[in-house]
Amino acid sequence: MYSYIRGTMAEAGADAIVVETGGVGYEIHTTAQTIDKLPPAGEEIKIYTWLSVREDALLLYGFLTKDELMIFKLLIGVNGIGPKGALAILSVMTTDDLRFAVLGEDAKAIAKAPGVGAKTAQRLILELKDKVSLLDAFAVKETGTPETANQAKDAKNDAVSALIALGYSASEALKALDGIEIKENTDVEDILKAALKNMAFF
Repeated sequence: MYSYIRGTMAEAGADAIVVETGGVGYEIHTTAQTIDKLPPAGEEIKIYTWLSVREDALLLYGFLTKDELMIFKLLIGVNGIGPKGALAILSVMTTDDLRFAVLGEDAKAIAKAPGVGAKTAQRLILELKDKVSLLDAFAVKETGTPETANQAKDAKNDAVSALIALGYSASEALKALDGIEIKENTDVEDILKAALKNMAFF
């Protein structure tokens, strides 16, 4: 019903904000991470929203990016995770952190979210592992033909495999590669050097 709401940032609470547009204040439930990134009251804001229709209430959930909204929708599709659980997860993990945890089968990282136990975290990984990808998790900046994109993907996969062989977990390997710009002529050795530098800051 609502794809997004653009209006004036009116109020921010612990787990919800109010955006005013057209003389109406919309209460939008969101994550702690979103609240931390909000502009000051009085400034314009655009929130991507999802409407929950219940017998006793209509509730809006919103995020600053389409990526957060997409991951939220994936999370609420997991058996045992409702909107509150999804917000709890996205309050302690970025979307990429969650992807790394899912792809690396790091249930402990996911279970750190309030109200999410080990069994639920394992179920989440099982149900989402085929719905997220390495290319989604990385900010792929290369341009050109599909062939160059595939080369970059292959190079990243080889680098992840090499890091795992060195004893790092899949989650650590994926996180270490986050933000590394990979072009057509970037070889695996260069990627590994950059990844190992990133490891030093973990």
